[in-house]
This record gives sequence, structure tokens and C-alpha cells, in this order.
Amino acid sequence: MFAADEASRALGIELLEHGEGTAVLRMTVTPSMVNGHSIAHGGYLFLFADTAFACACNSHGPVTVAAGADIDFVAPAREGDVLVATARERTRFGRSGIYDVSVLRGDEVVAEFRGRSRSIRSTKTKESP
Repeated sequence: MFAADEASRALGIELLEHGEGTAVLRMTVTPSMVNGHSIAHGGYLFLFADTAFACACNSHGPVTVAAGADIDFVAPAREGDVLVATARERTRFGRSGIYDVSVLRGDEVVAEFRGRSRSIRSTKTKESP
């Protein structure tokens, strides 16, 4: 799934580790990710955490998408900061799940994200010959 994620890969996001219900990703804040306050735009931090969430919740096999998510911005990130997002499954029940993602710069928390997932039937269709 991550290999086909053009949006995340175009931002230089790297998948460092993955396992059942977990994922660890890295991203460097680039000049194009910085807003008018000279800090990382919250949308990029959300996208980064959401990508970690997607990798973790899709680790079980069925196609899984976000049903909802929330993020708390704890500290600003700046151009050149190397961020690491660690996603962990909290629980799965039926076709749903809850995942927490911590975004850190070194040992400092930058953001905390909680995602709610839902497994769906694949939306891909076979191409006609």
C-alpha cells in the first residue's frame, strides 16, 4: 500500500518499520512545508501521522480506510526538523479499529494523533481486456 502512496512518497516520507498493527515512518520538514509563521503547516503534520496510521491499520490485510481522526499539536516543528511517527494499534473490533500515532522530533513530542479505521471491500475493479 505505501509503495502506491504517491502523496506521501512525494513528501519524502520513509517507511522505517512495520508489523502487525504498527508502523514507524520518518519525514524531514522541507521549506515548502513551512507556513507564514515559519513553522511546519499542521496539514503536513496531519498527513504524516495519517500515513503512519494507514500503514499500521492496513497491516492486517483487508483494505482499511480512515473513519475519522483527531490530532493535537503539542510543539512546533521547523524547517530541517527530522520527525518520526510511530503508530500503534490500540484495539480492533469487528471491521473497526483505533490507532494512536506519536510524532516526535528526537525525544520531544510534536503531535499526538488518534485514528479510527474501518475495513472495507476492495474498491478496485478488474480491467476489461
